[in-house]
Amino acid sequence: MSTATATISGDVKNPQLASEGKRRIEWAQQSMPVLQLIRQRFLKEKPLAGVRVAACLHVTTETANLMIALRDGGAQAVLCASNPLSTQDDVAAALCQEYGIPTFAIKGEDHDTYYRHLNAALDFRPQVTMDDGADLVTELHTKRKDVAEAVFGGTEETTTGVIRLRAMAEEGVLRYPIIAINDADTKHLFDNRYGTGQSTLDGIIRATNLLFAGMNVVVAGYGWCGRGVASRAHGLGANVIVTEVEPTRALEAVMDGYRVMPMREAARIGNIFITVTGDKHVLTAEHFQLMKSGAIVANSGHFNVEIDLTGLEKISTGKREVRQFVEEYTLRDGRKIHVLGEGRLINLSAAEGHPASVMDMSFANQALSLEHIQRHHASMGKQVHRVPLALDREVARLKLASMDILIDQLTPEQAKYLASWQEGT
Repeated sequence: MSTATATISGDVKNPQLASEGKRRIEWAQQSMPVLQLIRQRFLKEKPLAGVRVAACLHVTTETANLMIALRDGGAQAVLCASNPLSTQDDVAAALCQEYGIPTFAIKGEDHDTYYRHLNAALDFRPQVTMDDGADLVTELHTKRKDVAEAVFGGTEETTTGVIRLRAMAEEGVLRYPIIAINDADTKHLFDNRYGTGQSTLDGIIRATNLLFAGMNVVVAGYGWCGRGVASRAHGLGANVIVTEVEPTRALEAVMDGYRVMPMREAARIGNIFITVTGDKHVLTAEHFQLMKSGAIVANSGHFNVEIDLTGLEKISTGKREVRQFVEEYTLRDGRKIHVLGEGRLINLSAAEGHPASVMDMSFANQALSLEHIQRHHASMGKQVHRVPLALDREVARLKLASMDILIDQLTPEQAKYLASWQEGT
């Protein structure tokens, strides 16, 4: 390990949790065959030799396997949390103690600690950033411009972060090229849909122990995450209602068999509300005033701004914790509104996040994109780029191979036909 990384030990809740974290990291590794194939090649080729990487990601067993792959590829990496409630403390301890990867993350850390950890990662003076929500990049572009000169590229994991980064590029303030991992088909079609769908319901069920069958479940937003949540809720027997602002997505939800209506109407009949829009104040005091007593409110979008908690507090006479990750707000007329996980990502605050098998593809994209940036950053320009199509398809090919699934190949005649225009009816 270099002197630079050796002087950064990390900040975790309890180093004694390391052995437990190592066992869970190894368990996740078994479901991440694509990333392991990339790791094995990285061990031989060392394509990231000497590259300093600061990663701001959810500190989970799956992320740990990504960081280990980067380390084995020669990178000098540090990790901090991209959400105050998403850290798995045993994993953070294991990364520091067992794998030599400095990690700054404590589940439940307050706002000041969260930003202190971001800055600890930036103190490493990275050449590449890996972000999930763009907080690290934003901090670097605003308060830590002293670090920006050394950075030649980055990646961004999630929809919310990509939106922020594209706004930065549009304004001409983005200082280096960033690859939008979320734009890869092998990321958003699987991670967002199947991963978010299953893990969101997992988090809600763990926090509440409620039965979904027969419930009116309101899903705010029908992007790929919303599609996944709606599908899984329907599969458990819920009556799914979708709210949207984009007409094409709303139409698709109707044709997928769901009821579509404005949130003001849905608020009156919903039992469980799940926001997955990437926008702010999707649920406001106006909606809380209309909800049934006992309504459950959860967020699976990246930031907790989707639920107007300040507005809820203003119309409440008090709140109390009734279960772990469940806060009960009492309105002036005595009705109860239950907010899960402080309005933060429920799948990570109350559960373990996405299953490893789906994060396998997302993090394979991360590893291959980092290698691509290392080789091509000088010609990429200060823009947000999608994952190169060849890399995206390679991840899909490797995933199919790991599942022992074969597919057909185009014949030369078929390939020629698809590339030509002369032959018709």
